[in-house]
Amino acid sequence: MSYWYNTATGKVETDDDRGQAQDVMGPYDTAEEASRALQSARERTEKWDAEDREWNARGSGAEDGED
Repeated sequence: MSYWYNTATGKVETDDDRGQAQDVMGPYDTAEEASRALQSARERTEKWDAEDREWNARGSGAEDGED
């Protein structure tokens, strides 16, 4: 069974009672993982933003001036 986090209701749902696709995040293996969906997404976004900043600080490494 898969679990989903419904951003419209703030509730964890299962395959049987899942809301509309545009309102859910997942699937997740456990209800606990689904309940942390927003926190997990925030953490991944912060990590990717930091990686982007590092990449931009180093430059693309292209010697011909193209990115």
